[in-house]
Amino acid sequence: MTQPLSVAITGGIGAGKSETLKSFERHGAAVISSDEIVHELIRVDEDVKRTMVERFGSRVLDDAGAIDRSAVASIVFSDRRELAWLEELLHPIVSAAYLRWREQLGELDRPPTVCVTEVPLLYESGNDAMFDVIVAVAASPTSRASRSITADAELREQRLLPDDEKLARADYSFVNDGTLDELDAFVQQVLRAVAPETAQCADD
Repeated sequence: MTQPLSVAITGGIGAGKSETLKSFERHGAAVISSDEIVHELIRVDEDVKRTMVERFGSRVLDDAGAIDRSAVASIVFSDRRELAWLEELLHPIVSAAYLRWREQLGELDRPPTVCVTEVPLLYESGNDAMFDVIVAVAASPTSRASRSITADAELREQRLLPDDEKLARADYSFVNDGTLDELDAFVQQVLRAVAPETAQCADD
């Protein structure tokens, strides 16, 4: 079984992690978002749902009995202890789900050369050792302010490492203050360095 080269994208709120992930997908990489994994877990995993309701109560359920993510956010982003509890619950499960996805890619008849995931809390959760290559993106306050940032961004930002530290620790870094074409050019540069065959296919 050939495992794809694993790449993680990390960075602060509004830095453009999601756009960077889309760019890798456009250039031939298999992609998944940690947020997508979390949303799916909350939606379908009954053990996760039951544990969250035991902790937070029925106020986190919507009219259909499903977990209301906005209700959960209003709790955890105003209480550091509750946020720490939720992260302790979800991070191991998300990591396991990601590893299963990566293994499944390797079992394909024609596995992708590169797989990429967006991990906002990569260094904070200690999961950086899971990946072969780490890409960090940052952006100026002006650029971040022009992007869609939720009202709880300041609270969420408080638990993140400073951008300078992420950029210094990453294998590749990019200040995402320009155009999508410039972001695409950076992603192509990374792929040419770590997986030339993938970059060549994208160029073709």
